Amino acid sequence: MNDPGVTRVAVYIDFDNIVISRYDQVHGRGRFQRDKVRGFSRADKSADPDVADKLRRATVDVGVVIDFASSFGTLVLTRAYADWSAPVNADYRGQLVSRAVDLVQLFPAAAYAKNGADIRLAVDAVEDMFRLPDLTHVVIVAGDSDYIALAQRCRRLGRYVVGVGVAGSTSRSLAAACDELVTYDALPGITPTGASQQPAARKAGAQADGEEPGGAPATRKSRRTKRSAAAVTDEADLDSEDPQELATRLLERALRLGQEKDDADWLHSSEVKSQMRRMDPSFNERALGYRSFSDFVKSREAVAELDEVNHGRLVRLNPALTAQ
Repeated sequence: MNDPGVTRVAVYIDFDNIVISRYDQVHGRGRFQRDKVRGFSRADKSADPDVADKLRRATVDVGVVIDFASSFGTLVLTRAYADWSAPVNADYRGQLVSRAVDLVQLFPAAAYAKNGADIRLAVDAVEDMFRLPDLTHVVIVAGDSDYIALAQRCRRLGRYVVGVGVAGSTSRSLAAACDELVTYDALPGITPTGASQQPAARKAGAQADGEEPGGAPATRKSRRTKRSAAAVTDEADLDSEDPQELATRLLERALRLGQEKDDADWLHSSEVKSQMRRMDPSFNERALGYRSFSDFVKSREAVAELDEVNHGRLVRLNPALTAQ
């Protein structure tokens, strides 16, 4: 039997919705269809390099979305709905599979037609509400007004509903139907449009080459717009990276999420560690050569500060990073 105090989260991603909305946000409304991005393949020798560059600049960081969802509790299921045979979606498969996302295949009836993700996603979500009565939170990653009825039904069934959408493509009515709605641009680790593209110099490690700028200015909390970009990593290449650098970035993301969720600078170290384990269950400070989590945090002074004076150990993001 599950602990009644534990929050359990289900995540549903309308992947086409997010990818198309993000592309149109970065390059202009309707550009996804006009550029014929759905059938675009980087592997094609005749592929337009301009479209390839546009896709790179409009890449969606799925890891940031999943990390945000994990801040509400334990992820018990994560599903992404799309036509995964389309090259634009297939490019994300490695990243999604590495985060244990269940890929639900949908076939469009015709080219550029809707693939029915909204109907399939809604049916699955409502079924899960009854099949898994211990679910406490539902995260809907889509901004379409088609999901208003789903959000209302989940709330009526006693779940806390969180919406994640792209600024400019998210229905105001959907926001009203959710308990909480945040734009993709406001998530920790995403740089708002117009912000400096230069990553902050820090000991925590360099930004990955694939990092993309965020969209419109954040609306959830003003200090999100001052946040420096967290390092973005291609999840498919994690095994080849330095475990110490990965752990450093994991710590930074956990601290940023904790600050945004609790609106507090200092966080209990046990909460920070739990958040890190939710984002990456393989995290273990002993495997990295540290006797305790406190020793691990102390070794990351460029990213975090540890307060052991007060009762209980408290951790906060280095103020030098918070102020940027």
